[in-house]
Amino acid sequence: MFTTTNAIVLSKIRYRDNDLIVKCYTQKDGIVSYLLKGVFKSKKGYSKIAYYQLLSQLQITTDHKSKRSLQYIKEVKNNYLYTSLHTNILKSAIVMFLAEVLSTSLQEEEQNDTLYNYLEATLQWLDVNESFANFHLLFLLNLSKHLGFYPDKSKIEAPYFNLKDGEFQLVKDSRYSVFGENLTLLKRLLGITFDTLEEVKINAKQRQSFLSLILLYFELHLGSFKKPKSLQIFNEVFN
Repeated sequence: MFTTTNAIVLSKIRYRDNDLIVKCYTQKDGIVSYLLKGVFKSKKGYSKIAYYQLLSQLQITTDHKSKRSLQYIKEVKNNYLYTSLHTNILKSAIVMFLAEVLSTSLQEEEQNDTLYNYLEATLQWLDVNESFANFHLLFLLNLSKHLGFYPDKSKIEAPYFNLKDGEFQLVKDSRYSVFGENLTLLKRLLGITFDTLEEVKINAKQRQSFLSLILLYFELHLGSFKKPKSLQIFNEVFN
């Protein structure tokens, strides 16, 4: 029985000579990997590959079978067509970086409409907005809410934040205690939306420092998380 679901492309790798394996986060089934057979054989196949750019938002029809490790796509079309995400060099760098983070962070194979809607809406926001230098910082911070380790704000006035415990504290009792500029920025980001993000003014060095903090936060709370290989390139682009 064929089913249709919305999907966001997280990664793609060439398999054998002519096949492609695409990993997506789908609205109905969570993480799903698809095998595209023979797509490198013909021009028609190459036209199909164009759909599967990183973080593309698709609508996929598939004969989904839960016991099968690789699914097969019967039909695919764009669910949302980006205007700048894959053509703006800075946005493309964000796409490459966030796709790698999401590919490592998202593991569940079940429906989660709240998380899917968050990814869908925020990527569309990035596509149409021109002030986005700090987008990835707020994106990752808010993503932690959907993954179950969003900072506890009940003691937000405290002078330290413990990355391992995920809470604000009165004393510095751990090597994972955050203070200074990073603490100030954390508190600021916890209280804003994407539409007010341009009000946050920081330089490249501060941005990189806070990003390192967020990635460490993910490492401490997600056992499978690995620091993105694209991080160095990403930081160079934003310098």
